Amino acid sequence: MISPELIRRYPFFAGLSTDQIVTLANVAEEVSVEEGHYFFHEGEEICCFDIVVEGAVGIVMELPDGDTEQKVSDQLTGQLATKTEVLSTIGPGEMFGWSALIAPHITTASGKALTPCRVLSFDCRQLRETFRQDCRFGYVMMQKAAQVIRDRLRDMRIESLAHIVA
Repeated sequence: MISPELIRRYPFFAGLSTDQIVTLANVAEEVSVEEGHYFFHEGEEICCFDIVVEGAVGIVMELPDGDTEQKVSDQLTGQLATKTEVLSTIGPGEMFGWSALIAPHITTASGKALTPCRVLSFDCRQLRETFRQDCRFGYVMMQKAAQVIRDRLRDMRIESLAHIVA
């Protein structure tokens, strides 16, 4: 458990009632990790969403390394040389790990600490039961997650267009 006052500092939680903030505080912990730590890997089931307190987290994917010559046999067996590409950088006050809130709770990318980080981690296994009992709370949290997803898609679209224009 963390202090409800700590949660109130972050705009992501704006508009929540005192009871809702206390509920979140009861399922949260503050976690410190070193640079290079993976919070989750693409395709895994995820149980927590996080808010960055300090540091930077990269939303990353392993992509085929276009700079390395790939053997046909490796291509056929799926054993391609890969490189890690940062799709998005999450900074202080921002949320990541939204897949923990949205079924089937499987990540669509990996989350990696780009610097030493402190995060607030919220256990959604407990929250999902609360949301079943308090649908209004669940609805508000889903809206907040949807806004994060919308913003990430917008940012990725802008970045993709920048690469085309450049």
